[in-house]
Amino acid sequence: MRPVRLIIRTYQVGFGDCFLLSFDYGEDGQRHVLMDFGSTSLPKGAPKDRMLEVARDIALRTEGKLTAVVATHRHKDHISGFATSDGEGSGDIIAGLNPDLVLQPWTEDPDLEPDAKGAPRDGTGDKGRRVAALASMHEVARLVLDDIPTLKEEEAVPKPLRQELEFLGDDNLSNLSAVKNLMTMGSARRYLSADQESGLEDLLPGVETLVLGPPTIAQSDKVLKQRSRDENEFWHLRKLAGQGARAEGCGVRASLFPNRYVLHGKPPFPEDTRWLIYKAKQMRGEQMLGIVRALDKALNNTSLILLFRIGGRSLLFPGDAQIENWSYALEQDKYRELLAGVDVYKVGHHGSLNATPKTLWGLFDKRSPDAKATGRLQSLMSTMPGKHGKAERKTEVPRETLVTALQKESNLFSTDRDLTPADLCRDIEILFD
Repeated sequence: MRPVRLIIRTYQVGFGDCFLLSFDYGEDGQRHVLMDFGSTSLPKGAPKDRMLEVARDIALRTEGKLTAVVATHRHKDHISGFATSDGEGSGDIIAGLNPDLVLQPWTEDPDLEPDAKGAPRDGTGDKGRRVAALASMHEVARLVLDDIPTLKEEEAVPKPLRQELEFLGDDNLSNLSAVKNLMTMGSARRYLSADQESGLEDLLPGVETLVLGPPTIAQSDKVLKQRSRDENEFWHLRKLAGQGARAEGCGVRASLFPNRYVLHGKPPFPEDTRWLIYKAKQMRGEQMLGIVRALDKALNNTSLILLFRIGGRSLLFPGDAQIENWSYALEQDKYRELLAGVDVYKVGHHGSLNATPKTLWGLFDKRSPDAKATGRLQSLMSTMPGKHGKAERKTEVPRETLVTALQKESNLFSTDRDLTPADLCRDIEILFD
């Protein structure tokens, strides 16, 4: 037995991910897998109870039963919908669908020692402990958020920097209610690393599910280090002309210390001293931003990477995996061959600079500049511009150069472009031979 078709329902959750995969077995009914359920910011005009609306739609669509839940990693934009609220939250609804299996990355395993380098395969882990590093990271994020009002009051940190600090700090909070719900909902849980069996084999007949990441540290210690630039893999360069730096007009005298460098209402220090005071306080905000960026990348590199294969078709769901997470799979010949045949690609990390390595993109054989090509690669992206990264640093999400490539060589469906804030979702049907 194997499915005759698959319907991928992409929900409009703003900056976040939520996909419902419904495998249709004809007379034998449907089996449903929820891939992530979270958001950090809904699009302007979307209902404030959008996550409850999504949860109710999932319950209706699945007729009250989920086969599996996949939480690729614990960032808020991927798991906030699993939060509970006195039995009436969106997470309560999902838990009530009683999934047969919940899948998460190995770093979420409650049996891990704090210094673990991989999943405990022999079941001898310390049952009462959590991964101390993750807990410490979330505490740092909380402290950063607590300090935002002070930074605003001191007027020393520009508003865009404060906004990015607030966004990343919020996304890296522990989401404790959602985490606990995922640890207890359904019939069984598995915490996966690269090369392990997913546990979906018996639940989804005819569907092969391969786990390509995250690797354990023993498999690849590259996940311990995050690079900020990689000209070979990241989508740094602009391809549009005329967007370089512009010269100042002739005869216009630039101020050595612009007004934004003066702390208004403060004691009348000499101008150069005021500038130094501003820069010293600004440095504090920039250092905090560097810390939360590092936390953000570390959690992204714990993302599950799943490859579904059904009837000669392949679907790739990599969560927010970045280059260090991808490095293990991309170095394996067996995975490179399988990745070449991908038919549907869920764009990593909402279209960020470093979550679709150029090596990975180059492997996709079904890319084509011909929009009418039979079997052309389909790409799905759940995103919202203006929430993460900066265009001037060429780190905006979604990244302009990546979006250009996706539009040029694949059939791109993107929630920010193809759904309005009022739209709940869109279905994409895939037929199997």
